[in-house]
Amino acid sequence: MEIFNGAALSLIFTLISIGLFVGAVLGYLLRKKIAKIQVGTLESKLSKLVEHSKTEAKGIVLAAKEEAVRVLERAREESKERERQITKQEDRLAHREDTLEKKAAEYERSEKELIAKAEKIKLIKEEADRIKSEQVTALEKIAALTREEAKERLFNMVEQQSKDDLVTKMRRLEKDGKEQFDRKANEILATVIQRYASSQVSDVTTTTMSIPSDDMKGKIIGREGRNIRALERLTGAEIIVDDTPGTIVISCFDPVRRHICRLALEKLTSDGRIQPARIEEAVEKAKVDINTEIKKAGEAAVYDVGAVGVDPRLVNLLGRLHYRTSYGQNVLLHSIEMAHIAGMLAAEVGADVHIAKMGALFHDIGKAIDHEVQGTHVEIGRKILQKFGVDKRVIQAMQSHHEEYPYETLESVVVQTSDSISGGRPGARRGSIETYIRRLEELEAIANSFPGVEKAYAISAGREVRVFVRPEKVDDLEARKIARNIADRIEKELKYPGEIKIHVIRETRVLEYAR
Repeated sequence: MEIFNGAALSLIFTLISIGLFVGAVLGYLLRKKIAKIQVGTLESKLSKLVEHSKTEAKGIVLAAKEEAVRVLERAREESKERERQITKQEDRLAHREDTLEKKAAEYERSEKELIAKAEKIKLIKEEADRIKSEQVTALEKIAALTREEAKERLFNMVEQQSKDDLVTKMRRLEKDGKEQFDRKANEILATVIQRYASSQVSDVTTTTMSIPSDDMKGKIIGREGRNIRALERLTGAEIIVDDTPGTIVISCFDPVRRHICRLALEKLTSDGRIQPARIEEAVEKAKVDINTEIKKAGEAAVYDVGAVGVDPRLVNLLGRLHYRTSYGQNVLLHSIEMAHIAGMLAAEVGADVHIAKMGALFHDIGKAIDHEVQGTHVEIGRKILQKFGVDKRVIQAMQSHHEEYPYETLESVVVQTSDSISGGRPGARRGSIETYIRRLEELEAIANSFPGVEKAYAISAGREVRVFVRPEKVDDLEARKIARNIADRIEKELKYPGEIKIHVIRETRVLEYAR
């Protein structure tokens, strides 16, 4: 049994081996067949690709040949066109050369003709000079006079014969010209005055203020007069409270101080609480408000005149003139009026309108600080305008309005004329009030000149001077001496009717805060 099983296994292995061999042979043959089939397919594809490539190559070659033919044709055409252009340019150049040669020949011929004519003219001139010299010599021999002697004798004879006629004609022309100039000047001035006719209101030294009720008068006066004294001390104005119903009067020659007092009183009466501390606050607020109004007044003046590019600080100084008067005439309104008149005059006589208007507008700018700086208002004004870089022509126009400087330009004459027109209007100025204000200013200047004086105010139409001294520098005895010295100087330097009371006030204040 075991032998049989072994033989069977051997047979099985043998059969399997034969089967594997046969399968391998068959697989090899099958793969070879498949490979042949694939090779045939690739060869056919390659042959097709080769045929297609050859066809495309032929097409490309043909297209390249056609493009080459077209390029050659274009190149030939461009070459022919360039040849035609070159030929045209050569023809033009040749024509120009011929023309230049002809012109050069004409110029040479003309030059020769001109040289010949010049030589001929020179010979003719020499001959004429020779003949003239011979004739002059012959005349001198005949007249027994030289040429200069004959000329002088002829001129003397003509002068003697025509002297009377010339003098008469010159006098008549001078008279007619003066009459025409005067008539023309009067026409121009009349036209200017007629074109600008502003109203004239003279400033006074008092302001009447309305109050809500007569009970307010008692509050303004205060207990034992402390409120009214505090207000007068802080503003330098005099407050007159009388029996006139519903009104009080503020008196002060300085319009700024008078206006500050009015603004402070308006604020206090509207609030109803009037006492020294509130008065100080109201006065300080009024000073701030007055500075704002000064700026607005300056800006309004510049806008009215049409001036541009003016320094803001100069505008502020101009606004201060709103609170200055000259012989009762408001200086700012006077300057604005002058600017308009000067502009019209300049247009009539052919001067620079802008320079004339600016010179007139700033002609009194020195009056804004003449109480603070030494010198005339003209000189102060010149320095102010120079400091702010104003045009030199404007300075020349304004500096001659009081004839302190010579008239350097036509505009300076225009400014001086407009000043005379504005100041000479009926009712424009009053001499007495200017004298009165100058006397009050002199009183304050004398009081302020003493050391230790904080401020001084002339009140009661100059019959009283209130002087406030610094308590830390001046004691009671020194205050008495200051009062006596001020009185002595006023007696020596000023002339005044009646008597002037010197009121020296020394006040000590102590302020502390509890924190």
